[in-house]
Order: sequence, then C-alpha cells, then structure tokens
Amino acid sequence: MIHYVGSGHGLESLAPCQKEMQRCLLERTVGFPENLNWFTIQHAKPRPIPPSIVKSFTCAAKSFFATAHNGASFSESLQLYSSLIQQCIGIKSITDITKIQSHALKRGFHHSLGNKLIDAYLKCGSVVYARKVFDEVPHRHIVAWNSMIASYIRNGRSKEAIDIYQRMVPDGILPDEFTFSSVFKAFSDLGLVHEGQRAHGQSVVLGVGVSNVFVGSALVDMYAKFGKMRDARLVSDQVVGKDVVLFTALIVGYSHHGEDGESLQVFRNMTKKGIEANEYTLSSVLVCCGNLEDLTSGRLIHGLIVKAGLESAVASQTSLLTMYYRCGLVDDSLKVFKQFINPNQVTWTSVIVGLVQNGREEIALLKFRQMLRSSITPNSFTLSSVLRACSSLAMLEQGKQIHAIVMKFGLDIDKYVGAALIDFYGKCGSTEIARSVFNGLLEVDVVSVNSMIYSYAQNGFGHEALQLFSGMKDTGLEPNNVTWLGVLSACNNAGLLEEGCHIFSSARNSGNIELTKDHYACMVDLLGRAGRLKEAEMLINQVNISDVVIWRTLLSACRIHGDVEMAKRVMNRVIDLAPEDGGTHVLLSNLYASTGNWSKVIEMKSAMREMRLKKNPAMSWVDVEREIHTFMAGDWSHPNFRDIREKLEELIEKVKELGYVPDTRFVLQDLDEEKKIRSLYYHSEKLAVAFALWRSNYKNTTIRILKNLRVCGDCHTWMKFVSKIVGRDIIARDVKRFHHFRNGLCSCGDYW
Repeated sequence: MIHYVGSGHGLESLAPCQKEMQRCLLERTVGFPENLNWFTIQHAKPRPIPPSIVKSFTCAAKSFFATAHNGASFSESLQLYSSLIQQCIGIKSITDITKIQSHALKRGFHHSLGNKLIDAYLKCGSVVYARKVFDEVPHRHIVAWNSMIASYIRNGRSKEAIDIYQRMVPDGILPDEFTFSSVFKAFSDLGLVHEGQRAHGQSVVLGVGVSNVFVGSALVDMYAKFGKMRDARLVSDQVVGKDVVLFTALIVGYSHHGEDGESLQVFRNMTKKGIEANEYTLSSVLVCCGNLEDLTSGRLIHGLIVKAGLESAVASQTSLLTMYYRCGLVDDSLKVFKQFINPNQVTWTSVIVGLVQNGREEIALLKFRQMLRSSITPNSFTLSSVLRACSSLAMLEQGKQIHAIVMKFGLDIDKYVGAALIDFYGKCGSTEIARSVFNGLLEVDVVSVNSMIYSYAQNGFGHEALQLFSGMKDTGLEPNNVTWLGVLSACNNAGLLEEGCHIFSSARNSGNIELTKDHYACMVDLLGRAGRLKEAEMLINQVNISDVVIWRTLLSACRIHGDVEMAKRVMNRVIDLAPEDGGTHVLLSNLYASTGNWSKVIEMKSAMREMRLKKNPAMSWVDVEREIHTFMAGDWSHPNFRDIREKLEELIEKVKELGYVPDTRFVLQDLDEEKKIRSLYYHSEKLAVAFALWRSNYKNTTIRILKNLRVCGDCHTWMKFVSKIVGRDIIARDVKRFHHFRNGLCSCGDYW
C-alpha cells in the first residue's frame, strides 16, 4: 500500500520525484513537513510555490502517478486527485489540470472528479475546457451548474448561460437562489422580456421568493433594464432586508428611463433606512442631480462623498464634474477635473462634452489636444464632441485634422462619428464633403440621414434634401420627428412653399408622428416669409400653442412684409406670454424703424431701458490661417484696422462700378442719408470679408464668415458683387442658414 504523508512512514519511503512533489504540497500548505495528516493538508492556507518547484511539478507528478495508486483506496485516490487539482488552481496551470484529468480518466476517476475539474477550469479562466467536462459528467452538482452559468455571463456569453439554465429541470436539477440571481442578468443583457418573466414565475413556483435579497436585487435590475420600472418597484417592495445593491439598481433604473426625480426619492428612502451608500450609489444619484439641474441636491451629495472619503474615487469624480457642467457651473466642473491624477478616457470625454455643451468650444479643443498628448486614445463620443466644437466655431481646418484622427483610429465607419462628421461639414458649408462621408458609411441609420438632410437644409439645397427624404423608404428607414423637421427646414430655406405644405400635411396625417412646437414654428416661418401671414396666424390659432417662439416667428415675418397692424396684434400675444422678452421688443422696434416711424422706435427703446433689456450687438467672425478674428459694426479696435479700412474702401469702389447701390432701408437709425450709407459700409460682415481678402490677398481659398444674427440685406447684396470681382467663393453662416456666394450669385436665390 502507498505510504501517505503523516501515515508514520515519512518521506524516506517515497521515490525522489515523489518526495519533491509531496514536499511541494507540504511546504506550500503549512511550511513544515513533520507531523501532518490529510486533514491539515486539505484545510491549511496555501502559500506561493517557488518557481523552481513549479517547474518540476509536472515531472514529479508523472513519476508519482506511476506508483501512487497501487493498492490505494478509492477515497484516498480521490483525495489525492483533489489535492493536486487544488494546487493547479493555485498556479493557474490549465496544462497540469488536463494531465491530471487524463490520468484520472485512465484510472476510472474522471466522473467522480467532474465537479472539481469544472471548478478548476473555470477558476483558471477556461470556459471551453469546463464546458467539455460539464457535458461529459453524468452527475453534476448544482454548484457546477451555477458556476457555468455565472462564468458565461461574466464572459459576455449570456445566450450560453441561458442554454445551461434551460437544461437544469429536464436533467432533474432544480435552480436555486444563486441560479436565478445570475440568470436574470442574462435575460436582461439579451433583452428577453418574456423569457425573463417566465424565469421569475419559475422562481416563485420553486419557492425561491423575491424576499431573498440576492434574487430580489437581480430581479429589480432585470426589470429596470427592461424599462418596466413599475414591476421593479413592486419586486423591491417585497424584498426583506434591502441592501445598497438593490437600492442602487432601482436608482440606476429610474435614471436610465428619465425618471430622475424618482431616483432621488429612492435615495432619500434608502438613507432614512440607515443604509450607507457606496461609490456607485452616490455616482448614480449625482447623474440624476445633473439631469434635473438640481444644484442644491448635487452639492449635498458632494458633501456626502467627501464625508465618506470617496472624493478621490474615479466614478465619483467623473459624476461630480458631469453634475456641475450640467448645472452650468463649468468652472466648478474644471476644478473637479484638476483633482484627477491620471484622467482616463471616460473622464477626458466627460469634461470635453461638458465644455462643448456649455459653449466653451475653444477650451474643449484645448483639452482634446492635452488628452492626445497624455497618450489617451479618444473614443467615438470624444471625437463626436470635438467635431461639434469645430462646427460651432466653423473651424474647417481644425475639423479636417479631427477627421484625420478619426480615420487613424479606424472610427470613420462608426455611425455616431459619421453623423458628427456630416454635421460638421454641413455647418462649415461643405455639403459635398458631407455627402461623401455619408456615402462612405457602412451602416446608414436615421441619425446619419437626419444629419445629411440638415446639412442640405442649412445650405439651401432643398431639392437634394427632399430627394434623400424620399429615398428613406427604399432603405427601410422610418422618418422620426427630427427627420420631418429637417425636411420642413429645407423647404423653408429654399423657398419651396408647396413642397413644404405637402410635407407638413403628410406629417400631420401620418399618425406616427406627434408634431412639436418646432414643426409648427418652421411652418409658420415658411408661410410668413412667403407673405401668407393670415394663413400663418390661422395655423397658430388652430393648434392653440401658447409658445413665444412661434408668435415671435410670425412677428419677424410681419417685419419683413411691413404689416404693422398684424405686428401690433402679434406683439400683444408675445408680451402676454413673455413680458420681459427682449427679442420681441427688438423686432417691433426694427419694424417701426424700417417704416420710418421713429417716434415709436424711441418709445420702444425707452421701454427696453426701463425693463433693462439689451439688444445683442451684431458680430461676425472669420477664420484666417487658423486664427479666429472678431468684428463688430463700426468697431476699429482691430490692430490692422487701417489696412482693413483701405481694403474695404477699395472693394466698395469696385462693386459700385458693377452696379452696387447701398440700401439704406437696412439702417435702423434716424440718420441723414449720407450717415446711413457710411453706417452700412462698416457692418461687421463687410469688415470680416475685407480683412480676409487683405490677409489672404494672393490665395484662392474660400472665405468663411460666421455671424450671430441674420445677414444684413445690404451686406448680402454687397457680398454677391464682391464674389464676382475677386473671383473667390464666400460662405456666410448666420443664425438661420448658409449663404454660398459665387460669381455674383447666392445659393439662397435671394430668398432668406
């Protein structure tokens, strides 16, 4: 009979290789080879095996197996195999486990060791080997079933986990609380609502009630991911001894489905029960505060994070900076960001997104460059955000560099980045490149189509937008609210009145689309600019929408067509809705000025002063050689103002020779005719164009300017003449649309 350690015979009776292996086991187990038995070997705490011992392990095992079972009892052999398997787990050696399995198979011990082998393979990270053993073993313990299910889920293979689960009952194994707490996640991962509900029912039948906190938490998480928050709440109410995991699942579920107020209420209930929040709970609640722009609650949660000592945790810091920028406190968000020692990809992306959303595009681009210098690889969300920053500033050259980075990282096929690229090129007036990006997308979805339609709409290419819209049905895509609004905008900017009316009628009658105030505002603008003011007013009254933007849109149309009487009526409606709306007073003041009613202009301006309302000054920006230059009407503060004025006067003389006549109707001040003309000459658009031509006098590049208000009518005419005499394209982007000036013509067809 074989002599085991602790049997009284000692190590001397074993062959040298056997001694080495046993000494390995013993030294790793307790460190002392004397006076041991099998119980102490099995239950003692393992210690690391020296590399020299590990190297000789396989050799020793082979020699040992040659004699180890001569006369050994069945239970003793099983104990030996189990001990060896345990040692293999310690060193993560799949190779040695397979050799032990092979030896056991030859000796007829394979099935008896099945559950231990499954456990060993899983702990060493081999689901494939574990599954092979699992399928071969006839009698599997429920622990093996649960281990296989949990391992599949951890490795993102939820379908295989469900397949294992569905084999349990037919094989005579009843799922327990550990089974259900794992498999519910698999159903939620795959979005299998009915199957998940069926499993819930099975758990009830088997007596595995939701009162169990593990099962209850898994169920709450599953129903929350299904969007069934009512069911998640019902399950939560039945759980006895709720813990932080369950409450966090409920908080995250409400937040993901737009019920941030409910999330905060759940958090308050949790704290009342004396349950201490962890890092993930507090991070989730901060997201809710940001979504609600609830700064007061957000600061309270910040205090709890500091009190709990979690301020340095990455998840807490990222949620903090997100909360602050969503509440508009960009500087506070940047202070939190500075506390990061090594910001990761998510953190960099969060701060860049926040800066872009709060109009800090220049800083966002600076942070992006810092991110690249820190060797952090941007993801699709990072690149989409910096592209939006470039589009907001109309920075074509920098945007092209971002496009190159997109291609470098292989994200040009990503549909979100693709949509951002289309939007960027569209907002820079480069619709041809936008269409090229669109055509290169591997997967075209509604978002990318909407981006392309909006690019056409902003640039006045209404027919192209309609053609793309008509082709959506051929690709199986269903238009959504954004699609209909984009097509209406395209018709509006291109002056396609009949087509726009048809689109609007189709949207109202489709039954699948709920028109918003934006759709009605666009339609009112289309009718108003076409001079059909009464129809526009009737449309507003029909739908009975009390929205200041829609009425102000009609007021703007009244100004264009000089309908003072309707303007007075419309203004009263606007003032009823928004008494302190500065834009309304400016519009009516401009209307009176355009009709020469200067006493009313003075009256309106006096009222604005009393209400402390200010008119936004007209400003234009131009990007020349990667530098942004800003101009205001009559502002000579630019360091090159003498050169700009000289160039401007030169241009004015040349365009006059071609027939340009200053249109003083666009001077909304009570001045004599000569002063009105001089005032027109120094509008911000003209200064920006003159500077760009002076700075790039010998280059045949497109001049791109950006204006915060609509382009002045006189400047519009002037830029058409300038494009002809200098032979260069001028693209002007105002608050509503683009104007492409080429060879004396504009893409808007003078309809704007």
